[in-house]
Parts: sequence; structure tokens; C-alpha cells
Amino acid sequence: MIDTSLLTSITGLALADSVNPCEMAVLLIVLVTILTKNPENRKKVLYAGLAFVSAIFIGYLIYAFLLIQFFSFLTVKISGFSVYVYNGLAIFSMIMGALNIKDYFYYKPGSFATEMPLSFRPRVKMMIKGIASTKGAFVIGILVTLFLLPCTAGPLFVASGLLSEIGIMKSIPWVLYYNFIFVLPMLIIVAFVYFSYKKVDEISGWKERNIKRLHLVAGILLFLVGLSLLMGWL
Repeated sequence: MIDTSLLTSITGLALADSVNPCEMAVLLIVLVTILTKNPENRKKVLYAGLAFVSAIFIGYLIYAFLLIQFFSFLTVKISGFSVYVYNGLAIFSMIMGALNIKDYFYYKPGSFATEMPLSFRPRVKMMIKGIASTKGAFVIGILVTLFLLPCTAGPLFVASGLLSEIGIMKSIPWVLYYNFIFVLPMLIIVAFVYFSYKKVDEISGWKERNIKRLHLVAGILLFLVGLSLLMGWL
């Protein structure tokens, strides 16, 4: 039987992570780079986009399992304090939510803990501009996950802490579920560009116009999940 409380928590956290503007911005740069080098070869755009998204998926699988192991180790070492770890995760989720909601009212590019630091962006763009093949897109995708962590790791951190309570083996389908929701918007963007429903600049323009709203949605989800955990509603 599915644990509905855990399902609600993991879904909310994954949705909050999936609308983060960071991942969308990086994917759009990748697609622009591939399109510039292969203006008539949309299959290459599709394959490179899927390779990049696959790399993000795999990278975050690895991070999730490392975090789950970390929390499992932590709760064993401080036996009896698991309730404090649980409440700490709830409060952390609320703080991350509040920071995202703040960005709706007082937005600043590269905001602390909610967007990729401005100092990282030139390096990421240089890395992405070197993409020349599907394999290259995959390799760059793995590397880029490290730069995405400052703006996307919050929900994953909380989700991994919750999943550590059921053990590494039982958490595998949950992590796969979380990551699928996380990369789903990126898959949709790749499909839109490949089938020419939308141009990259149109999607990029939509993201920029709605970046505050994306932060607001992510913030509300994170805050509600954290509050529900703290109050024992989940």
C-alpha cells in the first residue's frame, strides 16, 4: 500500500523543484547552442536535449542516494534525535519556501539559495557552448548538475531526509518518481522545440516574464510541505 503522506510530501517537493527557473535556463542555453550549430538538424537537437536531461536525471539520482545514506548515518549516530532531524527538515523546507516567496515580491537575479549564483553563470555558459554532440551534451549535463545544486538542492535535501526513514532499497522507486517530476518540464521544453510548437526564444521569453510566478509557486509548495510536516498533518 502506498504511503499517502509520503506521496503527498514527495510530490509537493518534486513539483517545487521542477518549476525552478535554474534548470529551465540552463536547458534553454543548451538548446540554443545545438540549434545554432545545427539549424536544420532537429533530430540532433532532440537527441542532445534528451541526453542533457538524462544526465540531470542520473546526476540527481546519485545525489539523492548519497543524501539518503547521509541522513541514515546521521539518525543512527544520534539515536533518539530523529524527531529533531525530522522537524529540522520541516523548518528548512519552510525557510526555502519563504525565500522563494520573497523572490516574488523582491526579485533579484542570483538570489541566495533560490537561483544559480551569478558568479557561476559565465562558467556554465562556457561549458555549454562547447557542446558539439549528443555525448557532449550528456557529459556537460553531468557537470552542470554541480552548478545547479545551489538553487535546486533544497527540495531534494528535504525529500532525501524523509526517504531515509524507509531505507535505501524502499526509497528507490520514490527517488525515481521524484526525479521524473523534476525533469518533466525539461522534457516538455525539448519536445516543444523539436516539434516546432515553440521557438527557444519564445520559451525563454515566457520564463523571464513568469520567473517571479515560478518562484512563488515553488515557494508556496515548499512552505506548505514544511508546515504540514511540522504540524503533523503529513
